[in-house]
Amino acid sequence: MPRRQGYALLIALVAGTAALAAAVAFGTSFMAARRTAPLGPDAHAASRNQAAPVNSTGSWVATWTAAPVSAEPDSVHGYPGRTIRNIVHTSIGGDAARITLSNLFGAAPLVVDRAAVNTRRVTFRGLPHVTVAPGGQVVSDPVVVPVAPDAELVVSLRTVDASGPVTQHPNTHQTSYLADEHGTWSTTRWRYLTAVDVHNDAAPGAIVVIGDSLTAGTGSTTDADHRWPDVLSDRLRHRFGVANVGIAGNRVLRDSPLSSRGVKKLGGSSATHRFERDVLSVAGAKTVVISLGINDVQQAPQEADARRVTAGLRALADRARDRGLRVVGATLTPFQGYPSWTPGRNAVRLAVNKEIRSGRVFDSFVDFDRAVRDPYAPNRILPAYDSGDHLHFNDAGYRTLGHAVDLDEVDGTPRSDMF
Repeated sequence: MPRRQGYALLIALVAGTAALAAAVAFGTSFMAARRTAPLGPDAHAASRNQAAPVNSTGSWVATWTAAPVSAEPDSVHGYPGRTIRNIVHTSIGGDAARITLSNLFGAAPLVVDRAAVNTRRVTFRGLPHVTVAPGGQVVSDPVVVPVAPDAELVVSLRTVDASGPVTQHPNTHQTSYLADEHGTWSTTRWRYLTAVDVHNDAAPGAIVVIGDSLTAGTGSTTDADHRWPDVLSDRLRHRFGVANVGIAGNRVLRDSPLSSRGVKKLGGSSATHRFERDVLSVAGAKTVVISLGINDVQQAPQEADARRVTAGLRALADRARDRGLRVVGATLTPFQGYPSWTPGRNAVRLAVNKEIRSGRVFDSFVDFDRAVRDPYAPNRILPAYDSGDHLHFNDAGYRTLGHAVDLDEVDGTPRSDMF
């Protein structure tokens, strides 16, 4: 549907007075469940991961996620007195929502004195404010607000004190906003917000997609929601939550190095190190799609041994299977013409793909390489899919990746014959 997002959703929500009145008892049961929940950060993680029903039917399922990447440069004091409006695109809908705020890269407590999902105020253990410890995260109370699938959601936060650096996800390909009494500024960063979960009576669960810039959508059109996980969500008709935890520059085995100012560069923590936080704790997780490895092959320092890359991928798959999740992997796409390409690095890519296609790494795989390569120059991206740098895709390329996924392979049933 054309620009399904926008602020029209806000008008519809404000007009939903009758729906709100009918939901009062529902909201009360939510709050009772929160009051009896155990305290502490581990309880927050457990509640998100288990997707436990809060009444007789329905479960919590992630409709949107963003992996925390780094401390925002030049944000040592944070944004005291300003309102951060994160604009996010939903996958699945629900009758209530909760949010996760992260202060992973903060050096001081983060105090949020007001939070809202669209126009509905959000509380934290019954209070309108919350303090997030440095390195910590919090999950809000449920807020009874109808969340539409395949739509924009506005999650607003107001911070009080000078508290930084700001935990961010940059290069979002989505316009968000920062506002104060002097005006409003646009941004392409998501700040502090790392998840929106919805309560849904019929959702089978969430598909968590961990990847690099090709999953994050580098090269796609801003505000068009043309990342390949968005395409997948459309094909699934928004029956599943689709949680995109792609980070541009991410690798399987190595963390991003630190810059001279001590701020992490693009890439964030390796998939090996962030897998528990960014994948296994996602609410309602049922299937994991792993689309990683190209940066291990082509970024300095490069992995010259394909066996190290495939061993890392296999270890991620094993961790997911241990939690009862199905694991789908993706082959590594061509990059000849990109400055880092060499015949030797391409040989490593091909060796990784051979092992993925063997069936010895994942429960099943999607052949992204075959879907986008030029049949006359198979080490290159087909020109019609190339964003221009010979590594990343344009909208047509991401649409092709999204359509390459076999929907039957993401139904969440683990294989019983793996090793």
